[in-house]
Amino acid sequence: MASKLLLITVFIFDLIAFGLAVAAEQRRSTATVRPDSEKDYSYCIYDSDIASGYGVGAFLFLLASQVLIMFASKCFCCGKPLSPGGSRACAVILFIVCWVFFFIAEICLFAGSIRNAYHTKYKNFFGENLDCPSLRKGVFAAGAAFTLFTAIVSEFYYVCYSRASDSFHPYSGDVGVGMGTYK
Repeated sequence: MASKLLLITVFIFDLIAFGLAVAAEQRRSTATVRPDSEKDYSYCIYDSDIASGYGVGAFLFLLASQVLIMFASKCFCCGKPLSPGGSRACAVILFIVCWVFFFIAEICLFAGSIRNAYHTKYKNFFGENLDCPSLRKGVFAAGAAFTLFTAIVSEFYYVCYSRASDSFHPYSGDVGVGMGTYK
């Protein structure tokens, strides 16, 4: 039977990670071009950098959730064998999909946090157009979407894993070669 406490804890961690990723998308930094006081050159002014913190928070909560699920299931490769059948096959497929979604979500959140924190110090002279680079719209949103996918798939993975793990009963009959007297 799957641990309800673990499932609730992982769900809460994933929900917090999703909320932080959505908040990071809403609060990503934007830049404006401002001239200096003498109007000799222009430079970029960036607003709040809170989205990077939200992205790192989402990254860490999603990582904690994945660690909890993998620790509880012994990362699928350690521990007692699983019983053959549909639950084991489903657990194998969900294990692979869970890791793929997890890596995509973590890459989006990590790269978005780094790129959002990057602020250029460009100055332009003589009235040239100045471009202030900022994070592309949708990076944190992709991280949030894959965080949600990871949450759903990891919950189903753990349920299928525990179902296959609980139903395994090793053969308890005579497993050795019977030895008797030679006639």
